[in-house]
Amino acid sequence: MEYKDYYKVMELARDASADDIKKAYRRLARKYHPDVSKEAGAEARFKEIGEAYEVLKDPEKRSAYDQLGANWKAGQDFRPPPDWNAGFEGAGRGFSEQEAADHSDFFESLFRRGFGAGPTGRAGAGGARGEFHAQGEDRHARIQIELEDAYNGARRSLSLRVPEVDAQGRVSAREHTIEFVVPKGVRAGQHIRLAGQGGPGIGKGKPGDLYLEVAFAPHAHYRVDQRDVYLDLPVAPWEAALGAQIEVPTPAGQVELTIPAGSSAGRKLRLRGRGIPGATPGDFYFVLQIALPAASSDADRAAYTQMQSHFKTFQPRAKLGGQP
Repeated sequence: MEYKDYYKVMELARDASADDIKKAYRRLARKYHPDVSKEAGAEARFKEIGEAYEVLKDPEKRSAYDQLGANWKAGQDFRPPPDWNAGFEGAGRGFSEQEAADHSDFFESLFRRGFGAGPTGRAGAGGARGEFHAQGEDRHARIQIELEDAYNGARRSLSLRVPEVDAQGRVSAREHTIEFVVPKGVRAGQHIRLAGQGGPGIGKGKPGDLYLEVAFAPHAHYRVDQRDVYLDLPVAPWEAALGAQIEVPTPAGQVELTIPAGSSAGRKLRLRGRGIPGATPGDFYFVLQIALPAASSDADRAAYTQMQSHFKTFQPRAKLGGQP
């Protein structure tokens, strides 16, 4: 997928104001409209301009796009970093799958789901003597938590970035700190609702809510699939061949694990119910990996030579066919 430099498409500087963006769109749209333009590739250019305008005219989407940084070049191979917009607070206005499909793959990969889009915002009006009251809009943000927090529950605080437009129409990000409780058993993709911490209400309207969409921060050892948790577990060749009782880590603490004799690399050992907690808890899987000692001394090499001689009929590639 190619990176799209929307500022370059719109022939704008990165600090362009909202008025600059609107003027540039009107000028370029007139120039490249396929009904009037004689320029080669006008239709493709017109669609590219429209896509760039969809992002840069919206303070939330522009602020999130700017987080990718200014060091990317147009046409450069690009993949969105995992949870690239974690910690960004917005109204959650995304695009439907069909709307996103009308634009480039780059646009779809970033904006199809909005920014933590979850439950929709609410608004209402009423009041005596013509007063207008409306509940504030719900806000949304994606956050990352540690896997251990889902096992034990936790109280956390973090900073969120909120886009703001100044008097000159330029977008900047304001940071504010929130505190929240991570409920035990929360899964990736679930939302934590913070009542009354969304957008302010109008008149006597109540503030909206803030919804935090949960993702797990990358872990050095564990990986997660729904409620199941996996660990690639190194074992010595003799532990795999002869069997062993070993102490192994899990997010909930150390456990004793039996390695069955005759185990091979890739074998999965399951601890039922030891995954992420819940009404139906997940399972914990150890995926065995055979760890070989280094042959770093004469004695080590002699031991491997003796093993080679002892297992001279062993053919590790026999199942591949052809010559061993």
